Amino acid sequence: MSAATASGPTVVPLRGVRGMIADKMSASLREAAQLTHHARADMTALLAAKAQMKDQGVALSVEDLMMAAVVRTLRNHPGINGTVQGREVHLSETVDLSVAIALPGNLLVAPAIFGAERLDPPGLRKARRDLIARAQINKLTVPEMTGGTFTISNLGLSRVEQFTPIINTPQIAILGIGRTVETAVRAGDGLAWKPFAGLSLTFDHRAIDGAPAAAFLTDLCETIEGFTP
Repeated sequence: MSAATASGPTVVPLRGVRGMIADKMSASLREAAQLTHHARADMTALLAAKAQMKDQGVALSVEDLMMAAVVRTLRNHPGINGTVQGREVHLSETVDLSVAIALPGNLLVAPAIFGAERLDPPGLRKARRDLIARAQINKLTVPEMTGGTFTISNLGLSRVEQFTPIINTPQIAILGIGRTVETAVRAGDGLAWKPFAGLSLTFDHRAIDGAPAAAFLTDLCETIEGFTP
């Protein structure tokens, strides 16, 4: 990296891991017909479940419970759980959930939790934390890095409420999770404050049309809004 001088800006070459990420993102946008649906989900039930499990001695994050909600919903929407390979759509019988992980140095990986549908929320948390720990020491395997069927990207700890995630090709779709915001809603003759999270589903229109993608996102919101541990 060259140092900043009075004659010009700092130049950061896109090479190494950052270069590979740049190439993959560009290829994703070239190769897939990407479209994004946005929605908001009432997080009241999910946050209540988080508090309930904490009272029982089980500490879980919002992301852990959102992963559980995504996995449950994907089981009822197999058409969005898979990959596009050439002129074929390959749908998976298992949910191999890729989790976007930000690393130091402006790096990003999205390894998969294989067979996520077999795990309860504590199991998903354990698997996610294991991926994070091994990502930080460069110990992820090639199958983990390439074998997912659906990706989630969580920006819930930032000020970002909704965004447009880029598909982790060759997967069919990716879900972006935004910040939870207290929002005033009608309650009888008055108003009540409810926590709503922004959800952004980017999908490959070659593999799935807008209506079934919207049905998945609607079902996910309903799963979150009726969430039980």
